[in-house]
Amino acid sequence: MIKSKILLFDLDGTLTDSKQGIINSIRYTLNKMKLPENNINLELMIGPPLSESFEKYYGLNNETARQAVAVYREYYAVKGIFENEVYPGIPELLHKLKNNNKTLACVTSKAAFYAEQILEHFNLNPYFTRLVGSNMDLTCTHKIELIKLALSHFPQNSNSDFIMIGDRADDIIGAKHNKIASIGILYGYGSREEINKEQPDYCVDTVEEIRNIFLV
Repeated sequence: MIKSKILLFDLDGTLTDSKQGIINSIRYTLNKMKLPENNINLELMIGPPLSESFEKYYGLNNETARQAVAVYREYYAVKGIFENEVYPGIPELLHKLKNNNKTLACVTSKAAFYAEQILEHFNLNPYFTRLVGSNMDLTCTHKIELIKLALSHFPQNSNSDFIMIGDRADDIIGAKHNKIASIGILYGYGSREEINKEQPDYCVDTVEEIRNIFLV
C-alpha cells in the first residue's frame, strides 16, 4: 500500500472506455476530409493531443490538423462523446478511495468542456475535487503542462503527495517531468511495451489492482 494523498486520474482508457466514440469521430473526419485510413491503428490516437496525432499519422500541417479537429468535433460533440462506457469497477473504486480520505482529480488532454460532460453523464463528477483538461483552442494539451496545472491547485502539498494514473506514455512522461509518482494502466489503450518503456513506479492490469495499491 502506498500513501499518496492526491490521485490524478487520466480519463480515456483509465476511467472510461471511449474507443468507439473517438474512432467513429476520427473516421467521420477522414471521410469528410477525404483522407485514407491507411491501415493505421486508430487506437494510437486515443489519449495524446488529437491535432498532433493528425499531424503524426496523416502528415497534415498544423493548420490542416486544426481543421481536422474542428471536423472531428462535429461528430464527437453530438454522438461520439457518449459512445463511451465506464470501465467495470471504476465507480466503486472512486467511492472507496474518497471514503478513505484520498483527494481525486481528473487530468486529461481532452478538452475540459467535453471531459466535464462525460464525468457528469456517468455521475463520476462528485468524486473529483478538480478537473484539469485542455482548452478548446487546442492550447494546454500536453500532460506535462496539465499535470503542472493540477499541482498548482494544491499549493500546500508536496510532490510526494501526488500520483498520476494513466494508460499512455504521455501520462508517465508528464508525471516524471513534474517529479511525481505514476501508475501505468495496462487495460487501456497504451501497450505494455509503451508503458514499460517509460518505467512508471507501478503497473496494473486491472481496476482491482489500483484498489490494492492504495487500500488494504
